[in-house]
Amino acid sequence: MPQKNVIKKYVKDGYYHIYNRGVEKRIIFEEDQDYKVFLNYLKQYLSKPPNKSTLIKSFTLQGATFKGVARQPKNYYKGVTLLAFCLMPNHFHLLIKQSQQSNIEHFMRSLATRYSMYFNKKYKRVGSLFQGTYKAVIISNDSYLLHLSRYIHLNPQKYTNNLTEAYSSYADYLRLRNTKWVHPGFILKFFNQSTIPEINKYNSYNKFVESYRQDSSVILENLTLES
Repeated sequence: MPQKNVIKKYVKDGYYHIYNRGVEKRIIFEEDQDYKVFLNYLKQYLSKPPNKSTLIKSFTLQGATFKGVARQPKNYYKGVTLLAFCLMPNHFHLLIKQSQQSNIEHFMRSLATRYSMYFNKKYKRVGSLFQGTYKAVIISNDSYLLHLSRYIHLNPQKYTNNLTEAYSSYADYLRLRNTKWVHPGFILKFFNQSTIPEINKYNSYNKFVESYRQDSSVILENLTLES
């Protein structure tokens, strides 16, 4: 029987929970620099690309001077929108909206390959870093989308008493940070509406995440990382 959420259904304008962990549940972020490298890759992929005219550089070859643009990393600024994320020592969670059917597939393949090459070179190892291909499950309704963001942001609670200090987007949701390539507005808009009855008594995202009594993983069922 295949692992759950390995078989993926890609749709245009779909919302997805993307996750994966280290092979044999091994650590994939050994130190702070590793988290920061992974986040920098996300930044490069998801930020608006710079104007090419600003990237023109001069270089000299055999006494002649040329101008050109250095090779730039791939960019998914218009294809992938990151709503929420969390990086844990041996796994990660991404909440993503894609604009076209194949955006996530190309984005995740590039991200996983690039980070694996960095990690293996740094720690002098060979072989697969992740436990197979990433898992992806489409989000079918607003309530699941909301609870999934809560589940993602609560992941670090076993390691820290201050969730805003974790390697996650939670600080962006509380307006303590403004990461340009993270888009909390997709989730926060629910707190200005009355479309999801179970959150009507919570007047802030912070209270919903930290005071909501029911475990979101129970509500989400098969949308979460299996143990």
